Amino acid sequence: MNSNKKNKISIITVTKNSEKFLEKNILSVNRQSYRNYEHIIIDGLSKDKTLRIIKKHKNKIKYWISEKDRGIYDAMNKGIKKASGDIIGILNSDDIYYKKTLETVNKYFNKDKDLDFLFGSVFKGKLLTGYNPKKIIWSFGFYTAHSVGFFIKKKSQLNVGLYNIKYKNSSDYDLFYRMIIKKKFKGMATKKNEIFGYFRPGGYSSRQRYRNFLYECNQIRIDNGQNKIYVYFIFMLRFLRNFKTFFLK
Repeated sequence: MNSNKKNKISIITVTKNSEKFLEKNILSVNRQSYRNYEHIIIDGLSKDKTLRIIKKHKNKIKYWISEKDRGIYDAMNKGIKKASGDIIGILNSDDIYYKKTLETVNKYFNKDKDLDFLFGSVFKGKLLTGYNPKKIIWSFGFYTAHSVGFFIKKKSQLNVGLYNIKYKNSSDYDLFYRMIIKKKFKGMATKKNEIFGYFRPGGYSSRQRYRNFLYECNQIRIDNGQNKIYVYFIFMLRFLRNFKTFFLK
């Protein structure tokens, strides 16, 4: 990618009964200083006012559909298949971008033609910044955020494949593992003050039971070829550290 190229950026938003925050989501994309983008919305048959909001702003949306899906990652895969951009970003319906996010994304991908993916700084209860791939074998804490913070070249996405929908809670972790460990893709983080947006608490990930999350991360590591003894050692450490949370319903 040359330094002056205006890469087309595809933003995928997955929705279901998202009337409370979706309009802010759509407007945050529409208010970007960088204009070469498309916004794709995949709705899972919402029963509230979500579709009314989508139709109200249909002139700001490149493509949308409302149909039954097999979960959030299946909906993301539908969006990826529809994306026509050079770069793909995920922005969940509760979350928003800040005004210069896409401008910053384009800058980084133009600066380094070998860059496969990028993590931007994100407000998620606190400011999350940086990227440390060495942590991926034992922790989720190696990056900032999937929604809001993550962008990947379309050709790199197609190379690594789609989200594996057998993982209901953490398919993004599986995707990142394949990108970083198996494919050895090149990734980096933005500067601390280059903040992409706001990840709102109370979304899909925060509603998942901790033990389901832990079991699934265990399986993802095993499926990706990690040593089982090491995997269960990590599991026991997490279990002991979060003993009370593990048994919450």
